[in-house]
Amino acid sequence: MIVKKFVPCIYLYHEHAVKNLADTSVVETDPLRLVKLYNENNADELIVFDMSEDDAEHEAALDILKGICSLAEMDVIGAGNVKRMEDIKKLLYAGCRRAVLDYEKEENINITEEVSLKFGADKILVSYNDPKVISDHKELIDKYVSSLILMNPHQIRETEEITDLPFYVQISQIALNKLMEILSYNQVCGITGNTINDNYKEILSLKNLCKENGIQVETFEAAYKWSDFKLNNDGMVPVVVQDYRTLEVLMVAYMNEEAYNYTISTGKMTYFSRSRKQLWLKGETSGHYQYVKSLTADCDMDTILAKVSQVGAACHTGARSCFFNEITKKDYEEIDNPLQVFEEVLDVIKDRKVHPKEGSYTNYLFDKGIDKILKKLGEEATEIVIAAKNPNSNEVKYEISDFLYHMMVLMVEKDVSWEEITTELANR
Repeated sequence: MIVKKFVPCIYLYHEHAVKNLADTSVVETDPLRLVKLYNENNADELIVFDMSEDDAEHEAALDILKGICSLAEMDVIGAGNVKRMEDIKKLLYAGCRRAVLDYEKEENINITEEVSLKFGADKILVSYNDPKVISDHKELIDKYVSSLILMNPHQIRETEEITDLPFYVQISQIALNKLMEILSYNQVCGITGNTINDNYKEILSLKNLCKENGIQVETFEAAYKWSDFKLNNDGMVPVVVQDYRTLEVLMVAYMNEEAYNYTISTGKMTYFSRSRKQLWLKGETSGHYQYVKSLTADCDMDTILAKVSQVGAACHTGARSCFFNEITKKDYEEIDNPLQVFEEVLDVIKDRKVHPKEGSYTNYLFDKGIDKILKKLGEEATEIVIAAKNPNSNEVKYEISDFLYHMMVLMVEKDVSWEEITTELANR
């Protein structure tokens, strides 16, 4: 059975979020604010339509899209303004998990095979109004596309008669009973459009209603009931909270049964405050929510390890982690975390750009500009190739280190972070 998803849209026009593809009335001047709201209200995915009209506006929209992808706790699907393969690449490189070909445009149909072979069919969706276009290009779509977006909600049955691919349905407004009816179609994998945008606060309630009607939706399901845990004297379980990316320990808190069940149902870390004697949704007042990535019990079932996506600071002091008061320390040789080394070197290079230092080679490169940086990067790449022909592997290490340094100078010059690089690699 296909899991049904609730997928809001952001229609980007002149750097603002507007009502829809046909109505450019501004609904939000800051699209990132909408992303935060969709994060907080359990949206499953997000579709962003780029409605820009010229190249400059398109580049500005891509910058906004990059921010959206960085902030979103859900997968982002990029759509709109696709004319050639390069445009799909830009959407994916901005951080979109998948990209959409508009089959109302002949040039989008023509590049289907090319973009699918380049990025994978799982990265490509097709949007359409008339199922006839799906029928006319069925062989192409079945081979090179993973799913569809039906822009006309009156063509659901016709679509199911043509293809076995899952498809989203864009809907403006609809009665609740009709919404449940649409979600019950076998191949409908989600609802998108203004019916979700205008009712995003009800997504969790809609998911619960779907479950009551036997419709499978994306929710956390707990493998263990509260009664499976060994509780402390206060009837609670301690929770160790860890950043899911860096594995940094952020804080320790406690859950009672209500907090545990609320965390499972909402996907946001919720504790019991022993000082205030009440439920505590982390981030409710500060905005520093903790989105659940995984919950794991220890061998004795008396402690929970939570891996989370942390928004802002975990500590009430404003520190990233609550653990910063060093009690004592023995001298030892730390095993370097490779990513931490890269981050530290990148931070030094960033600082050199902001606070130039006389005689600094890094500042020399920045002063000479992008062409000099690229020239040095090319030279170092060639040195790696030459060193690799030498039986002594030390030379390769030295040359790769030189290359990585110059690459990081380029990263600072182009405002690229290691997090963006590692995220892109992980996505691949």
